Amino acid sequence: MTDQTMQFQAEVARLLHIVTHSLYSQKEIFLRELISNASDACDKLRFAAQTDSGLWDGDSDLKVMLRIDKAARTITLTDNGIGMNRDELIANLGTIARSGTGEFVAGLQDDNAKDVSLIGQFGVGFYSAFMVAGKVEVTSRRAGEAQAWHWVSDGTGSFTIGETDKPGRGTSILLHLREGEDEFLEADRLRGIVKTYSDHIALPVVLQLEDDKEETLNAASALWSRAKSEVTEEQYKAFYHHVAHAFDDPWATLHARAEGKLDYSLLLFVPSQPPRDLFDPARKSALRLYVRRIFITDRCDELVPAWLRFLRGVVDSADLPLNVSREMLQNNPVLTRIRQAITRRVLGELERKAANEAESYADFWQNFGAVLKEGIYEDFEHRQQLLKLARFRSSEHDGWVSLADYIARMKPGQNAIYTINGDSIEGLKRSPQLEGFRAKGVEVLLLTDAVDDFWLASAPDFEGKPFRSVTRGGADLDAIQGEEKSETDKAGEDKPEAVEGAALGTLVALLKTVLGERVRDVRESKRLTDSACCLVAGDGDMDMHLERLLRLNKQFAQETPRILEINPRHPLIKGMAERAGQSGAADALRDNALLLLDQARIVEGEPPADPQAFAQRLAKVMAAGII
Repeated sequence: MTDQTMQFQAEVARLLHIVTHSLYSQKEIFLRELISNASDACDKLRFAAQTDSGLWDGDSDLKVMLRIDKAARTITLTDNGIGMNRDELIANLGTIARSGTGEFVAGLQDDNAKDVSLIGQFGVGFYSAFMVAGKVEVTSRRAGEAQAWHWVSDGTGSFTIGETDKPGRGTSILLHLREGEDEFLEADRLRGIVKTYSDHIALPVVLQLEDDKEETLNAASALWSRAKSEVTEEQYKAFYHHVAHAFDDPWATLHARAEGKLDYSLLLFVPSQPPRDLFDPARKSALRLYVRRIFITDRCDELVPAWLRFLRGVVDSADLPLNVSREMLQNNPVLTRIRQAITRRVLGELERKAANEAESYADFWQNFGAVLKEGIYEDFEHRQQLLKLARFRSSEHDGWVSLADYIARMKPGQNAIYTINGDSIEGLKRSPQLEGFRAKGVEVLLLTDAVDDFWLASAPDFEGKPFRSVTRGGADLDAIQGEEKSETDKAGEDKPEAVEGAALGTLVALLKTVLGERVRDVRESKRLTDSACCLVAGDGDMDMHLERLLRLNKQFAQETPRILEINPRHPLIKGMAERAGQSGAADALRDNALLLLDQARIVEGEPPADPQAFAQRLAKVMAAGII
């Protein structure tokens, strides 16, 4: 087969353009990325050879080799791992398959994007080679296959691939260095890079010297198998960068060894920045599973619940068979016990951080709180523990609020934890539903994560205090003691008198007649102090925000009629009440009644039921006021 020239995928071409036409600090990360990829290739061979020993082909001494040729100005990095065939070379080096990469590449073009080393976060660290190389050649032979393949590119938009010869399996990458990159031809420079970034790699990284002697540059032992006292903070960070393909520093590190009924080691990290796939619908774990230091899989969903999927790191078990299959992993009691132990350890560490490092924990919650709240919804066993860890925005306080803080500030006569769900904090703060609560100084938790609508339905209470939405049923404000103030009071004006008795009853009856089945009921509001009206759900009805979300996602067909509450102190309601007892009031106030309902719908984020009719009614009422 003759060599074939192919174009890079669009995102790859854009990425390579950024790499080759910009100047960046930390160019040495190219070596870290290539060594990390070589290590992964060797891990994959170890795993595959458990069921097909022929893949070893007489070569079980896995390692990464580095060779410098100063005369030719090249660096060669070779591994004897799993290798790649033609299709894999095209897929791995010519395209970027991971979701979100288009947005990532666009972000790199921003003026604030100073460090292209972030490409490693997307599993495409190979392209960092073009920071120092004007041409890259890759020769690879897949384990178990006879044909080798040669891939070459100068990083300007295309690559060439064709057949070649290679004596053994694995991959060799030849870098033709650019002018001005001669520092990487020095053995001491490579020694320093490997020691800094790749000392933790669990196989030898060997430098082949000019006299054909070989020098192992790294410790070549599994970091998680060492005692904590033997591992430095910098080594932990380097391993996190390797295992997570991330470039932030870990927010928390958990390194432990369990012996006894269960024998396993773990080295886990909580990132300080959310991974880009955090809210991928698949909700996959990124933890790596090893059995007696032999790599098994980097996608073991059985190791942690989905609501801990932000964890990165390694779990090494001595109690699983080396030939463990996917089906065995899904139903293995050993993994179930390890999962329970990991969950306890992580929650314990979070509790410690929340108690001792409140400011740092607030940053963690900002990044990962929405994911942990999935556990409140899904995990009955850990629900109360997660509720203790949860933090919320509040109508009365800046910053994050715990449920314990909330309960400590509850007013005399208050027996519930009040919540309101919506799309934004600022929008919720302006909601008329909060007026009566704010007037009495009653705190309301402001919930804007999509999962909030679901965990509230499954978590009835916290420490005996039920959760109660302020948009559902009666507000129970009469029983709560507090200094009642409206916005009008704050302006220094007298509180307006309320319309009551027969006049209010007549208006309520008129509104019920005009609005008919558009509403479930019309009643006087105990929660409004300044707005004319609002909509609330019945005690047995679904929360309004949740119903709106379900309708938007086609999971709830019909809109449920709501209760319209009116404020008897509002000038508009008082004026309508004065007219309600007059002859022909139903016809005279029909437009006003329908506008009241549309106004309440708009405040709740719903469009008017009939936008055209709404516009006509509004124009008619406005005209009557100025003509």
